[in-house]
Amino acid sequence: MAKDVKTPDDYFKDGCGRCSRYATADCSTQKWASGLAKLRALCLDLGLSETLKWSHPCYMHAGRNVVIFGAFLKDFRLNFFQASLLKDPLRLLQKRGQNSHVADMLSFDHPDQVIQMKDHISELLKDAINVAASGKRVEKRTILLEQPEVLIEIFSQDPRLRDAFEALTSGRQKSYILHVNSAKNEETKRRRILSSREKILAGKGVLER
Repeated sequence: MAKDVKTPDDYFKDGCGRCSRYATADCSTQKWASGLAKLRALCLDLGLSETLKWSHPCYMHAGRNVVIFGAFLKDFRLNFFQASLLKDPLRLLQKRGQNSHVADMLSFDHPDQVIQMKDHISELLKDAINVAASGKRVEKRTILLEQPEVLIEIFSQDPRLRDAFEALTSGRQKSYILHVNSAKNEETKRRRILSSREKILAGKGVLER
C-alpha cells in the first residue's frame, strides 16, 4: 500500500512510498542519498523552489515545473519538463525508454558523476529556468496507438469497461496500451487488462494510485 509522503524531506529520508522498500535501508533514495543530495544542492543554489509532486521532489520556477527527481535500483535521475525546448549541444539528455519520443532525463549510476558533470547540469538547469520564465511550452502531439486484439475482445464482453476506457484521456489510454503490449503472451496481456479494470473504471492511468 502506498505511503503518504508529504514533503521533500520525507522523500529523501524514507523514499516515495510506492514499494515495500519504503523507509528501509534498501530504499533507492538511501542507496543514492549522496548523489540526490548533490542534485538537490544544485537546484537550490540556482534559486529553484522545492516542492513535492507525485511523491517526488519537484523543482519549480515562475510557477512552472522545471525538473523532478527519481531514484531506482540501478540509477537515479533528473527529469526535465519541456525538454525538447532545451539546448543540449553535448546530447547528454537520454530517453527514458523505447517508447519515449523525447530525451528528457539525466541518469546517474554513481554519485560522483554529479560532481563530474556539475557544470553541464547547471547549464541545462539554467536553460530550463529560462524556458520556464519565457512561458514557452512544448506543443502537444497526439500519438494514436492501435488497441491490441485482446483488449478489443475484452471490451466486446464488458461494455462498461470499454466506455470507461474511451472516456480516459489519450495519455492514460496510451499507458494501458503500452502496459498490455509489453507482455510477452496473450494470457499475460489478458491478466494485465483485468487487473487494471478498477483503475480504468475510476478514470485512472496505469501508474496512478
